[in-house]
Amino acid sequence: MDDQDDRAVDSPEMRWDGWGDPDRATELPRAVRALLPVMLGRVHRPEPAPEIQRVAVDETRLTEADLTAFGAIVGESHASTDPQMRIRRAAGRSTPDLLRRRARHQRVPDAVVRPADHAEVCEVLQAAAARDIAVVPFGGGTSVVGGVDPDAGAHRAVIAMDLARLSGLVRLDAVSGEAVLLAGTRGPEAERLLAEHGFELGHYPQSFRYATIGGFAATRSSGQNSAGYGRFESMVTGIRVATPTGDLDLGRAPGSAAGPDLTRLLVGSEGVFGVITEVRVRVHSAPVERIVESWTFPDFETGATALREVVQREVGPTVIRLSDEAETGVSLAQIGKIGKVLAKGASAVTVFEGEDAEHRRERTAALITAAGGSSSGRTAAEDWARTRFDGPYLRDALLDAGVFCETLETATTWSNLHALRAAVNAALKDGFADAGAKSFIMCHVSHVYPTGASLYFTVLAGVKTDQLGVWGLVKHRVGDAIMAAGGTITHHHAIGRDHAPWLAEEIGETGIRILRAVKRELDPRGIMNPGVLLGDGSHDG
Repeated sequence: MDDQDDRAVDSPEMRWDGWGDPDRATELPRAVRALLPVMLGRVHRPEPAPEIQRVAVDETRLTEADLTAFGAIVGESHASTDPQMRIRRAAGRSTPDLLRRRARHQRVPDAVVRPADHAEVCEVLQAAAARDIAVVPFGGGTSVVGGVDPDAGAHRAVIAMDLARLSGLVRLDAVSGEAVLLAGTRGPEAERLLAEHGFELGHYPQSFRYATIGGFAATRSSGQNSAGYGRFESMVTGIRVATPTGDLDLGRAPGSAAGPDLTRLLVGSEGVFGVITEVRVRVHSAPVERIVESWTFPDFETGATALREVVQREVGPTVIRLSDEAETGVSLAQIGKIGKVLAKGASAVTVFEGEDAEHRRERTAALITAAGGSSSGRTAAEDWARTRFDGPYLRDALLDAGVFCETLETATTWSNLHALRAAVNAALKDGFADAGAKSFIMCHVSHVYPTGASLYFTVLAGVKTDQLGVWGLVKHRVGDAIMAAGGTITHHHAIGRDHAPWLAEEIGETGIRILRAVKRELDPRGIMNPGVLLGDGSHDG
């Protein structure tokens, strides 16, 4: 199995009204179309999104003087009020984002400003602050929590700061195993540049083809290879950030006791303190050997026990992923075989990369077998690896067919895992039932730790009217259930706007005051990404 070529090839511009490459958009497989009425009842196909040239947007609120000021910094052609450019940088790719994209009138930023380097980012921030204009940093546009909405807050206008021109490898320290990448570098481009020198970053979230290095850092991303290489935050060894009041260039050594670690304060800050322009990351030699194996279990509980044994014994899989009975039953982990029942019970895939891969596979296999798992060969794992970035295309096809489809995630300790899963399942099922909609809920574990694991839910629902309104009620019900059951409000999707109502419960009012104090110091006018992370009123004195 070798999908390295795919991982190192950049993707074309993303669809404005859906996920990914327009040429990869797909119709629902016949097996799925046959299952839907049985699972969810009759649904009605909605009106499609309009063609982009037919979308209405408001006139820009920027003055000629504003545009001249920004154009003088980045170049006239890189400070644009073109309607289509503004539309393409007006939202992320959550299900609510895409449902709103079907409207004939779209809320968009007043302009798109595209700086080329750190100095230009600094100048744009200073000009925006002086002119009372909010700034939304925009990378790959893959946020699923409202993290890039064009919200001016209390300011007179808002610009999207598109970081696409800040792309590339600044330097590579092959001896130390560190690389500095510009924040606008997409995942595939980063891997291509590193591969030219025999290295790999190894961070592969589902958004990999479009998400950027700066976005990974700003959201504390976690990739599918996290069991082997860790979360993105553990890869970050240094960071450069432009704020409205000054620069930060952090990370002098691999370890330090020089006060609190400010790098960790900025990783996960979601653009509310400033703009990440460079990230220094730990890299490793590109793996030569890759071995995969598929597994089945009598049930999810048995599978979870097996995963816990593997991670606590530190035997070293690069990927270990467990699908529950529902996800296994419809083959959601294998996009090309959706709707074909491959196995009963739960299922898992394991991937081993690098030196000693076969020995680590043997040790892992022994633990999984002892815990009640059975090997099912390589096919399912190979299918997952081949299609692992394609799930959002299926989501878009379901939305086009009138089926509500959304995901959410959380994490907790091993001892609390099953109670949290049950609480979220109940909140989803009861929430949609109260709206008169049937639902089908699936869950998988894709990130594991010695002390616990993540839970990632996919829900399909036959919501016949006002899908946005129904989901808003269900989402709040689920958020409350997660907090009551001891989970985190987000494991890797970030806070954005969608999860801001629960942040105080997660980190406490003292934690909120700390973040607000940092915000006031670095962004005294409150222009940076209003409403994200701290919610409305984040700049209150």
